Amino acid sequence: MKFGTIALDGSNWVITCEPHVRGRLRRVFPQVSQRAGDSIALTDNEENSRDLLWFTQRYPMQMSRAALQWMKNRASGHVEAQSRVIELLSNRRPPDDFVLAKPAREYQKTAGTLLEIKTGLLLADDVGLGKTVSGICAMARADNLPVLVVTLTHLPEQWKAEINAFAPELKVHILKSGQPYDLIPKPHGNKKQAGLFDVAMPRLPDVIISNYHKLHGWAETLAGLVRYVIYDECQDLRNQDSNKYAAAKHIASKAKLRLGLSATPIYNLGAEFFSVINVLLPGSLGSYEEFHREWCIGEGTIGDPKAFGSFLRREGIMLRRTRKDVGRELPPCMRIVQTISTDQSVLDTVKSSAVELAKVILASQQSYQGQKFRASEEFNVMLRQATGVAKAPYVAEFVRMLMASEEKVILFGWHREVYGIWLELLAEFKPMLYTGSESPKQKAATKEAFVNGDCRVMIISLRAGAGLDGLQRVCKVGVFGELDWSPGVHEQCGGRYWRDGQDEPSLAYFLLSEDGSDPVIADILGLKKGQIDGVRDPDADLVETYAVEPGSIKKLAKAYLERLGVALPPVVEMEDIRQLAA
Repeated sequence: MKFGTIALDGSNWVITCEPHVRGRLRRVFPQVSQRAGDSIALTDNEENSRDLLWFTQRYPMQMSRAALQWMKNRASGHVEAQSRVIELLSNRRPPDDFVLAKPAREYQKTAGTLLEIKTGLLLADDVGLGKTVSGICAMARADNLPVLVVTLTHLPEQWKAEINAFAPELKVHILKSGQPYDLIPKPHGNKKQAGLFDVAMPRLPDVIISNYHKLHGWAETLAGLVRYVIYDECQDLRNQDSNKYAAAKHIASKAKLRLGLSATPIYNLGAEFFSVINVLLPGSLGSYEEFHREWCIGEGTIGDPKAFGSFLRREGIMLRRTRKDVGRELPPCMRIVQTISTDQSVLDTVKSSAVELAKVILASQQSYQGQKFRASEEFNVMLRQATGVAKAPYVAEFVRMLMASEEKVILFGWHREVYGIWLELLAEFKPMLYTGSESPKQKAATKEAFVNGDCRVMIISLRAGAGLDGLQRVCKVGVFGELDWSPGVHEQCGGRYWRDGQDEPSLAYFLLSEDGSDPVIADILGLKKGQIDGVRDPDADLVETYAVEPGSIKKLAKAYLERLGVALPPVVEMEDIRQLAA
């Protein structure tokens, strides 16, 4: 007896069956459309094909021989891959060997082996565990060349240096412009001389390095040319509407292997995971509609992040290890909270404006929603900047004190006005900036001067320098002269110097003002309670909330008015408004 038919239509299985079977099918596959209809469409990927084949054992369906064979092949592929993933990650089989000039560590080989098994992987290891080397592993195999590495604007030279160290025989080329040009240089001399003296003829680079901004112009040239593509700091692929995303997806679709690297893959909405993973392993999460129905609530928020993370790890889609997991625990990093003085006159200059904005933020009437949003943004910027400027001289004095015993120090901040004060007051230590305003060449010069030159204080923006490596060779002390709302930002900043290669205990000083925005931000971050954890829990939530929560600004506004002794605006609950209206 047959309960219906199954046909393969492009990238979907289309199941037409009896009503009671459709109901059962929707319960087995909650990601499919729950709307009434004669047929159900299910994305054709290996996992779905395996489950659908199992379903047909209970409810036999009519399908063509070709479709049935395809389904069986997809199902067996999933069984084999899952078995190999389990054996690898449970240490029942050793990772593949990748022959490099400097040997990769076992856990780095594990990542390279998992990539070969799955053909696509999101590697979300802790900051400083050597995700770059994990990516270089697969470059050791000739059939994976040429390779495309896509990274942030300030990191191409760092990637080139790492490849030269671990695979010096590979020819590396950094793209010079966003417009395509011939990647094979013209030969020097004549062909006869080249043949007589066996001079190496020009050839295509083994590794091509680009930043994300150049990718769109090169998409058509590189698609089908590169066999292996690495997307470094792959959270840059979270926006499906961007040109760089379209380019990345097109290039990846033609590649044999696809690797994404990021310790913090997603900044805000968990649904952004779909965008990233759909480049690395197309179709592995089904269609976006299927993914949203199965995993999300509301506007793209993942309902159960831990369950979703477990699914990604179980399927070998994501590999996420801490330093403790791989036996690479660093010397400890002690986090010290230090209260410092504040120039109250600076805070007084914004008092009247800040009070009015705080009152608007705390107003409860719904008609003020748009005004409250604008007020929240303005209040946050105004008070955080004033706080930074008010304590900037005292932060500089604290750094000056550290310089008596430390060779070099990294100073983290956020506002240009604050940087200006620090640059002036710490001039004797040759401070240099590494923020969002410097060009890649300027950033490279800053890093070189700090690591090998006479710059003793490197001022880094709280949200700049993702993936920056090498500072740990000369520095073990970081000072947070300003704060961010996100604990993940502070963790990333600590990873600039507290990372693999650091052989001394490290220090992270958080300098807090007793006025302005610091007390509330410190309370929300748990700084005064010692709640910062420098080791990422592999089972923790996957989503890094870098956006400022509205509730945090409201708490800041309330605390600000209370500290000044200003009466809070009356709270009018919506129920009271409805009763008055009635």
